[in-house]
Amino acid sequence: MNTAVLLWDIDGTLLSTGRAGIFALEDAAREVCGAEADIQSLPTAGLTDAQIAVVIIESLGGQPSRTTIAAFLRVYERELPAALFRRDGRVLPGVAAILEDLAGEPDVHNLLLTGNTRAGARAKLSHYGLDAHLRDGAFCVGPGPRSNIAREAWILARERSPENGPDRAFVIGDTPHDISCGKEIGARTIAVATGSYGLAELQASDPWVAIEHLPDPQAFRALVGVRARDDAR
Repeated sequence: MNTAVLLWDIDGTLLSTGRAGIFALEDAAREVCGAEADIQSLPTAGLTDAQIAVVIIESLGGQPSRTTIAAFLRVYERELPAALFRRDGRVLPGVAAILEDLAGEPDVHNLLLTGNTRAGARAKLSHYGLDAHLRDGAFCVGPGPRSNIAREAWILARERSPENGPDRAFVIGDTPHDISCGKEIGARTIAVATGSYGLAELQASDPWVAIEHLPDPQAFRALVGVRARDDAR
């Protein structure tokens, strides 16, 4: 079997912060926009951090210029580490076991494909003890469609495994946005119903596979075509 490149989403796929990021977003709205934002009512699932900033700024009657968005994200990144302690978040089912099982596996490259900024991703992964397993990837760097992040992730995937085609890249996420990202680069998409979208909603976006939650490590290896440990010799 060839090397597999796994491109992981964070929120709703690897972990749930219990929406603790809302506190940091509220701080950013107050500092940058000078107003209180009703973030709970805004549709943000699957959006990049920059897209969320745009939604919030516009909801408060502001103009989301690049300068304003950048300022908003700086405050958010600054406040996020402390905000994560304010809710009881968790690593989602199956994640820790899979990442620990694949640690050091020569046939697997784990990368991030996330709408979080790099600093935001690091804060979340560190807080929930996953940072040792996921150190690099493609992140939100400013305004623009999520497909830009997908293309950057594919560049990284090709650097890690230049001999493989996109059929050996797997985008693992919990929203239709993640499925679209996978299709953008020709990767296989594994949709998990551990976020705000149900299984039927994910299946409607035609992923390669849609599952309720991540399976046990042996089943996950089989899903992505990685040799079982007993076969690795």
